[in-house]
Amino acid sequence: MRIFNVLGILFYAVVLILIGIGLIVLSLNILQPEDIGNLLIYVKSNLNSRIIVGFSGVLLILISFSFAQLILGRFQIEKTIAFTTPSGEVTIALSAIEDLIKHFTVILPEIKELRPDVIATRKGNILVNLKVVLRSEANLPELTARLQEITKSKIQEVLGVEEQIIIRIHISKIISREERKRKDSEKEEPTIPFGGYGRV
Repeated sequence: MRIFNVLGILFYAVVLILIGIGLIVLSLNILQPEDIGNLLIYVKSNLNSRIIVGFSGVLLILISFSFAQLILGRFQIEKTIAFTTPSGEVTIALSAIEDLIKHFTVILPEIKELRPDVIATRKGNILVNLKVVLRSEANLPELTARLQEITKSKIQEVLGVEEQIIIRIHISKIISREERKRKDSEKEEPTIPFGGYGRV
């Protein structure tokens, strides 16, 4: 299968290079319109040339279709995790695991926002990238170690798999108390002028 991938990539590279050379030749005005017309007349008048051109077109369509199907199939496989039970095969969408991880903001109050990105590698490992927004009172080494441990144990508990789980944490923002107070005050409803007066 890997040889087929390499051949497909080489094929597309050769086709694109030929198209690029053709465009360069047209821009440099090397070929005259009569030359292109003569070539088309020759291809159309000769039976062998028509068979070769037609066969090349069918081959191009088949290779393009099979290569696109292979790429889309691999993309679909990498968006799920599969494991086998005694009753059959089970696949779990990576988005379901991401939704599970998002709930850790309730478990860890120091986390204000958590955006996970789960990837299943070709070696069978699970790579979890966590983008985190923290509150200012968080102890970074302790919190990140706890978050990594909770994430790892929860994924292993839910999936019941022994694959290696790699967790990377990127802290994108730390919100200070002053910033939170400012945001909270902005969220409060503005007072209405003369709101305390009633009708007489």
